[in-house]
Amino acid sequence: MESYDITEWGQRLGDLLRFLQGYVAQPWTLYQFLIIVACFGVAYLLSLKIEPALEERARLIKGNPGLLRVIIAFMRRTEWVMFLIFLAVAREAILMMTWPSRSYMLSLALVLGFTWLAASVLTRIIRSRSLARFVAFCIFVYVAVGVLDVRDEAQTFLDGLAVNLGDFRLSALFVIRAITVTTVLLWVAHIAGSFFASRISASSDLSPSFKVLAGKVVSITLTVLAGLIALNAIGVDLTALTVFSGAVGVGLGFGLQKVVSNFISGVIILADKSIKPGDTIELGDTFGWIRELRARFVSVITRDGRAYLIPNEDLITQQVINWSFSDTFVRLDVDFGVSYDSDPHEVIRIAIEAAQTVERVVDNKKPVCWMTAFGSSSIDFKLRFWITDPQGGLTNIRGQVLLALWDAFKAAGINIPFPHREVIMRTPVEVVQKAPPKD
Repeated sequence: MESYDITEWGQRLGDLLRFLQGYVAQPWTLYQFLIIVACFGVAYLLSLKIEPALEERARLIKGNPGLLRVIIAFMRRTEWVMFLIFLAVAREAILMMTWPSRSYMLSLALVLGFTWLAASVLTRIIRSRSLARFVAFCIFVYVAVGVLDVRDEAQTFLDGLAVNLGDFRLSALFVIRAITVTTVLLWVAHIAGSFFASRISASSDLSPSFKVLAGKVVSITLTVLAGLIALNAIGVDLTALTVFSGAVGVGLGFGLQKVVSNFISGVIILADKSIKPGDTIELGDTFGWIRELRARFVSVITRDGRAYLIPNEDLITQQVINWSFSDTFVRLDVDFGVSYDSDPHEVIRIAIEAAQTVERVVDNKKPVCWMTAFGSSSIDFKLRFWITDPQGGLTNIRGQVLLALWDAFKAAGINIPFPHREVIMRTPVEVVQKAPPKD
């Protein structure tokens, strides 16, 4: 670490301690301290009665979730609100009765308390509690050192805590500034990206796949731009990162081939609109509808509620059945057979009428039935019908149609045969019944 003037800092610390010692020894300092404690105590006791009712009323508000979090955070700090009100009234009363210098601690506590209340409430729009607390703490410290008029001394002290890494000087002030600026800019980029993504999703003129693609492009662009602005703001020379970024890029290229492949495949899927959220697809043994398109995978929900995260590369390289690619109409086939003593024309009529009784079978595209073969023990038919909701399942609708066929054929006296087997013995077989054994 670099050395700094210990004597100078010692003198400043000694002057500050002597000032505090002289100020604390004054009677009005003790009075102000007691007033602050009394105001906070009364505010805390009152908040125990008022805060639950206010928070319950606030939760009934419908609207923006971010605004609701701010309101709830404000209600949960009722003691701080009443404390600041009581403190402001006490300060005004003291100013009317005596010298302004005798209300210095009250003014200081009022400013710092209001700063903490505002920072802790407004940062609740940030979803991450850890990040919200960090931002609130940074705002409070920045305002506090300004109110105490020690901002220059604090910057000098933090800048003195540094190490030299070659030509680069790394100080505590640089680290704090870099973390603060980067966090704020990335948070702003995230908020802006979410806003633009929501506006794009609300547009009715764009296709679902293009909405997802545009939203991801905007979010990534804003995040990269925020990172570059943050590096430039904290004084990092971007040209010095050229060689380093090239080496890192080569290493990432070899180590993250699959990740990059899935990312590029996701961009291609979004661009060519082969699949989109809400489509019903079949990939291998997986059948379900697409819930979400991500940069690395596609989330597919099956009929049993399982979420399959299929890599984007598989959707490019493997055969995918998109049941709702061109439209929502899907044709299904059901094979069945009847006995040879049945009238094929009557069977076709009954089969079509039975399929039309099933609720999910559409009416504007009527079912058709064709005789396909003379089987070994039955006349074989194929019934074809249309549905518009493949995400509702395929096995269940086939089962409903088969049950409707069973009921209709049973009512019409048409038999559904089953295979018969005839066994011929080449030599006579003698059947002998043995007498039961004697006891």
